[in-house]
Amino acid sequence: MSKKNKFLHTILTMLILTSMLFISMAPPAKAHAAASVGFVILNSYSKTLEIGDEFYLAAFTSNGKKPVFTSSSSKVASVNTYGKITAKRAGTAKITAKIKNGEASCTISVKATKIQLSTNHISLENGYSAKLNATASTGHTVTFRSNKSSIATVDEQGVITAKKPGTAKITASADHAAASCTITVKKPTVSLSRTSASLYRTQTVRLTAKSSSKSTPKWKSNKKSVAVVDNNGTVTAVKNGTALITATVDGVSKSCEITVKKPVVTFEQSELTLTVGKKKTVKVSVSSGNKPVFSSSNTCIATVDEHGTVLAHEKGKAYIYAKEDGVKSRMRIIVK
Repeated sequence: MSKKNKFLHTILTMLILTSMLFISMAPPAKAHAAASVGFVILNSYSKTLEIGDEFYLAAFTSNGKKPVFTSSSSKVASVNTYGKITAKRAGTAKITAKIKNGEASCTISVKATKIQLSTNHISLENGYSAKLNATASTGHTVTFRSNKSSIATVDEQGVITAKKPGTAKITASADHAAASCTITVKKPTVSLSRTSASLYRTQTVRLTAKSSSKSTPKWKSNKKSVAVVDNNGTVTAVKNGTALITATVDGVSKSCEITVKKPVVTFEQSELTLTVGKKKTVKVSVSSGNKPVFSSSNTCIATVDEHGTVLAHEKGKAYIYAKEDGVKSRMRIIVK
């Protein structure tokens, strides 16, 4: 027999002997009256518990029968037919053991659970994580919840992951008690590898964006007719003009000005004389390095192919043009 059971057994034995002695010493009429008045004696008349705790309320009854146990608030503390009390939530409840013509009560005070957090505020860059530790005074499992999972999420272990700049609240709960930690996801710092670049048509340049965030930059050109950019930050010049290439990370943007230069197109000679049926390839210098597009002002007199080879057809005069990115140069052709 355990020490606790021995103690209860001793108390009950003493109470029984005392009761028998009291009844034996009383006059017959009074003894009959005492027997008609029941009473209940408890092993405790007040008890403070944590949520989840259990406690057995032992009751000695004058008639020797098992009492009926009831709780004034089973939401705070419940009791079963054997007097086992279970603390459920913070508050006060009265547990009553009742027999015919007699009863006794024990006041149960259930303490509110306290949640202890490792910190009340965490600042993170987007994409980074941090661990929030939380303990309940009862030792029960703590659950976590984010009020804005689009900004910061939290798993069942309290690991918080930043999703986008803003503020969210992470709440740790146990036993109807809660405590909160404010999460600030900071706007990132963003920088570009260069703020300006000059290109000729078809040329490319690779821009890189550095950010304190783990988010992938989003690239955009404000004039796709002048310059375009892909998802990796590679810019391709389309035609002469100016365009702004922007990298955006979590709402923070940085830009690079792209200037697509006009090329210089120059014929090696300004005039060429041919006889009918003869041909010659003209030389053209283009500063962009791109191949020019050739054309003739009068194909009856002279024609020119894509390589710049001029063929004389009949006597007369014509102009051969070389064009690149909107810039045109010409040379005179005389056919004799």
